Amino acid sequence: MSLAKNILLFGATGTIGTYILNAILSSRPQFNRIAIFTSPHTASTKAPQLNKLKEQGVEVIVGNIEDENTVKAAYEGIDTVVSALGRNALAQQIPLIRLAAASSSVKWFLPSEYGTDIKYGPSSANEKPHQLKLKVRAYLEDEISRDDLAYSYVVTGPFAEMYLNLLPGFEEAGGWDVKARRAVLLEGEGEISLTTMKDVGILVLNTLLHATTETRNAALCVNSFTTSPDKIQAEFERQLGGQPWQVSRTSLARLRESEAAAWEAGKPAATVLTLRRIWAEGGTLYAKRANGLIGEPKVMGLEEVVANEIERVSKL
Repeated sequence: MSLAKNILLFGATGTIGTYILNAILSSRPQFNRIAIFTSPHTASTKAPQLNKLKEQGVEVIVGNIEDENTVKAAYEGIDTVVSALGRNALAQQIPLIRLAAASSSVKWFLPSEYGTDIKYGPSSANEKPHQLKLKVRAYLEDEISRDDLAYSYVVTGPFAEMYLNLLPGFEEAGGWDVKARRAVLLEGEGEISLTTMKDVGILVLNTLLHATTETRNAALCVNSFTTSPDKIQAEFERQLGGQPWQVSRTSLARLRESEAAAWEAGKPAATVLTLRRIWAEGGTLYAKRANGLIGEPKVMGLEEVVANEIERVSKL
């Protein structure tokens, strides 16, 4: 099966999109065209960043994502679309998919799936943070012919860097404060699979470079490493010379209470609390990870992630 050669990215200057684009640019000779679609607002506020991308050979297409004619024009000559749109813009992928399927050149679409496995188990269908991604999947799988458009879901699990941080005001959800030497661990939480944001980019790149019957029309559950809160805590203590930490634990029952209260109060943190509870329940542990299907790229480990977090905090 032919590899992706002409790539168009949506959300390329966002938090995770930046890592995906950087990874693709690291293998620039593998591709004929690398284009990004960005809004007039982003073109204005991130002009220096976009100018640097242009110097690297990136085509910058400026337009309104809701303007079908502009999107159609952007698709001309493109064979693969990668979306890194944020959680609040996930529904906008449905018209993008419809237009991609109608395009004469686009044959592969990678929607914004980076994060928690939204079909891990029967209860996943009812989880509030999953609903928009589930709608996008349903549209791709039920409304679009595979002859018109293939898809791949790159499912990474939680981002390691974000998982480590305590959520202000909701510290009971777990995390680490290196500066204060404080950690909150979730009771009953076993192993959890994490992926660094840099590795998300590497894993997407390798998906693009390994287009096979096994990686197309499939959910690729990939990650950097699997660990546990206690192992993370031990690694922090090891790297910091055994300095004492204030360690407390939150029960899953208490986390569920905070989650329900946050949803009832309409707090934005409700989504994070739900995801933390899903992770604690084992919702990131796959029967088999798909890293091998995409060439088993080199990814980061726990030791390096903890070292990076210590270094980050030391610079604050």
